[in-house]
Amino acid sequence: MRMIVTGGGTGGHLFPGIAVAEAVMARFAGSEVLFVGTERLIDQKALANRSFRVAAIRSRGLKGMGFVARLGALLLVPVSVVAAMRMIMRFKPEVVFGVGGYVTGPVVLAARLMEVPTAIHEQNSVPGLANRLLGKVVQRVLLSIPGSERYFPAGKCRLSGNPVRGELLRKGAVAAEEKTMSNTLLVLGGSQGAHRVNTLVVEAIEAAARQLPADFSVIHQTGASDEGWVRERYAAMGIKARVAAFFDDMGSLYGEAGLVVSRAGATSLAEMAVFGRPSLLIPYPYAADDHQHGNAMYLAEAGGALLRREGELDGAALARDLVELMNDMGQRVRMGGMARKLSQPGATEAIVDELVALATVNG
Repeated sequence: MRMIVTGGGTGGHLFPGIAVAEAVMARFAGSEVLFVGTERLIDQKALANRSFRVAAIRSRGLKGMGFVARLGALLLVPVSVVAAMRMIMRFKPEVVFGVGGYVTGPVVLAARLMEVPTAIHEQNSVPGLANRLLGKVVQRVLLSIPGSERYFPAGKCRLSGNPVRGELLRKGAVAAEEKTMSNTLLVLGGSQGAHRVNTLVVEAIEAAARQLPADFSVIHQTGASDEGWVRERYAAMGIKARVAAFFDDMGSLYGEAGLVVSRAGATSLAEMAVFGRPSLLIPYPYAADDHQHGNAMYLAEAGGALLRREGELDGAALARDLVELMNDMGQRVRMGGMARKLSQPGATEAIVDELVALATVNG
């Protein structure tokens, strides 16, 4: 099978695409996959040393930009589409699959102009601008969260779930069988870090330190700018903490965690569900169309997470939540079980099945 996967700009777009690309390579011997991303550093790091080919094209986002920036982005679209058409002519894919981010638009549009079968995947409860527009032209729209089909043309949508990388699925299946949980708090701010989450968690632990379990510890992914001061504050408190700007082995971290404090990116939530980990979610309030709040609601309403609005939260309030949860193993185990029920470990294979069907019909 020959396939182009396109998307990028955030880990939430990149990792589902990586999962699908690797699944195609594993299922069909001799397959070739080209992953077309952006020139951003996060894309370069996430796509390095993979088993598939990687390329990038120039493109810019439109939403939330000023007039001059938006005009520049619009003028770049035809240039990006032509560049994508050249890639498609050289690579000759049987299907093109978009996973989100502004780079997806030119590549998927180029594929449709060249009559190559196309599909997109929407990870979030509310689709971004690029996917809303592309939903009108692609043959298939694959969804992670029930309800998001209302933003797309009827008849095109399939509920697949959100792809999770194979190594996380394997580790998650083991972790989800555990009947007890550690007293380790895992703090995630997303692929770019989250200063407000970092501040709230440190303030909360300072306020609650004496009320937390004796073996309480923290694993804290801070993003690049906050690593130093967060590490110093934990040291001053005498809290056992592992602090880093970024962690690569997320499977091990989820396995160690007894509670996760996180933003509410769709990919992170899918990973937590696979591991059966309870979470306290603080959605990014400025996400497009407040889609992180919708993501979090899906998990919270099922009983797998607590949802807290950033604007209504301070260190003292978060401290109360942490004290309650960290001292109630039973509640965390129950929440983890509810989260696990929402996991869709077959999502990647379901998406590959849809892509194969599109390619076969065209062939």
